[in-house]
Amino acid sequence: MGDDAITPFLLDVPEADLEDLRSRLRRTRWPEAETVDDWSQGVPLAYARELCAYWAEQYDWRATEARLNGLGQSRTVIDGLGVHFLHVRSPQEGALPLVLTHGWPGSVVEFLDVIGPLTDPTAHGGDAADAFHVVCPSLPGYGFSDKPQRNGWNVERIVTAWAELMRRLGYDRYGAQGGDWGSMVTGGLGTADPDHVVGIHVNMPVAGPPADGDGSDLTAEELGSLGAYNEHRTWGTGYSKQQSTRPQTLGYGLADSPSGQCAWIVEKFREWTDCDGHPENAVGRDHLLDNVMLYWLPDTGASSARLYWESFRNPRLDPVSVPSGCTIFPREIMRPPRRWVEARYTDLRYWNEVDKGGHFAALEQPALFVDEVRNFFRLVR
Repeated sequence: MGDDAITPFLLDVPEADLEDLRSRLRRTRWPEAETVDDWSQGVPLAYARELCAYWAEQYDWRATEARLNGLGQSRTVIDGLGVHFLHVRSPQEGALPLVLTHGWPGSVVEFLDVIGPLTDPTAHGGDAADAFHVVCPSLPGYGFSDKPQRNGWNVERIVTAWAELMRRLGYDRYGAQGGDWGSMVTGGLGTADPDHVVGIHVNMPVAGPPADGDGSDLTAEELGSLGAYNEHRTWGTGYSKQQSTRPQTLGYGLADSPSGQCAWIVEKFREWTDCDGHPENAVGRDHLLDNVMLYWLPDTGASSARLYWESFRNPRLDPVSVPSGCTIFPREIMRPPRRWVEARYTDLRYWNEVDKGGHFAALEQPALFVDEVRNFFRLVR
């Protein structure tokens, strides 16, 4: 097997692992209830117990396992690390290759409902000219990619690995899309591989104020967006502080307790989605648990958190000069003003502020997400 070998990957989780999960859930030692009647102290006990009981007694992992296997999964070793990815080719000639990158606490299951419309638009009421060949890799230390055994796997190294993955798949010309860490990786691809990246689309642009700006000229709408982000920084970033400073310590609890891993993730689906107070208003219960399973089964609580430790120390915000598009969803955690975004994404060709959806755009609003991706890439195909 050559160094560039791509091998099929079939998920077949041992039944003993699923029984162990159910047993752990049934034996959970629960804390006392919160002393408030809302989510301000975290996931309420009653909902945590209800969700975990469903996970233990009714949730069907095998259905999701079959769905992933049916799409086509592969692995390849890049820079010494095994990378897991979905690769779905379009039946349309001339389809544009597109790499979709998730973030934390997401996974490739975020994209399951958009892969069909993106790869085969005519089967979903769309135009053949909008077709993509879709590649969805799992970040290092996430899902069924390998866990880095040494430090150094930061965003920049992932960018290099993704560029190599696309080359290895035979794609000389491709687009990139992402949110959360996927936004950082996607922007990095635009910076590091401009000879091959035709354009990028992000649903969480990462941009700070221009160096010569003091914020005095911000509009009321821009001030509102920044106010929401400052609220998030004050009350919603405890997870990132822990993950960027002591991911190993956190990992012991997440590796041992499925209820703990579930609550650690599901809290963010309540906070970061357009859910009107309850996560299942935005993302169905089974989809929530599908995503949690991609952390629990491969035991990636610590390894996924470690990406924060690797990349928070010296975040790169290099200018992105390839054609770029941004869609701003109203419940996104970072919604920088367009003027700030244009200062970093110097060839911003598409900007749209939609009226529904949040941080997990492809999972919350798959049809809207597909429309936005199509709208941008029509400009650069």
